[in-house]
Amino acid sequence: MSWSRQDPEPDPWRVDTVDIAVAERVEWDRHAHEDMHELLWGTRGTLTVETDDGWFAVPSALGIWIPAGVMHRVVAAPRTTFRCTYFDPALGSPGDKTTAVAMPELNQALLTRLADESRLPVNARRHAEQLVTWLLQPVMLTTVDLPLPSDDRTRRVAEMLLDDPADARSLDEWGREVGASARNLSRLFVAETGLSFAEWRTRARIRRAIEWLAADHSVVSVSARVGYATPSAFVQAFRREIGHTPGEFAGARSGIGQRLS
Repeated sequence: MSWSRQDPEPDPWRVDTVDIAVAERVEWDRHAHEDMHELLWGTRGTLTVETDDGWFAVPSALGIWIPAGVMHRVVAAPRTTFRCTYFDPALGSPGDKTTAVAMPELNQALLTRLADESRLPVNARRHAEQLVTWLLQPVMLTTVDLPLPSDDRTRRVAEMLLDDPADARSLDEWGREVGASARNLSRLFVAETGLSFAEWRTRARIRRAIEWLAADHSVVSVSARVGYATPSAFVQAFRREIGHTPGEFAGARSGIGQRLS
């Protein structure tokens, strides 16, 4: 992991950016920045954010805004790069909850200039910092709930399916894996998540699919990675859960953030 700047600069730097690159999977455990807002943007690769407001995949054309004091967990897949910009809360905020924000070229250019230019006059820098904060606009979020079961056995099944959504084992086979009957696993999934095992697995597949689509993988490759025999079967399942096709999601993510909680 590489950082271009270890800590935000003191005043007059009220907006400061860190460049992050990881060669292997890196997870930042739940934490909060009590005295600064955080914006994750400029993603190349797969980056996910989990807060009490939901689970977010960070598309390359959007940013994720995390207000000061919000507990969050961040996971970067291998070979992922992104930018992390810290904002003084005195500048304001596009929202009081974690949200996706639009990142058009103007926003990116301003943040890049502020990160690269250390010789701006103080007044010019302050105006630019305020402007870029005002320009951050929240975008509509599509929600798909994915509650996790609490029983040790069902939790193990859930975690293994999230690691490998293409795993097509039946409940009988999962039961032998975790030491429970298929009937008991079925009952536990409904009792703990409100979803049948089949429904939960479908949503888990869609969650990972959104993550990979956000990282610019093709619909065909994602459909295979999440366990669908054909792209058409994947498209149908995605449309049922999200309300539009994977292709529409991939084409519209500059204006729509995708959230799973």
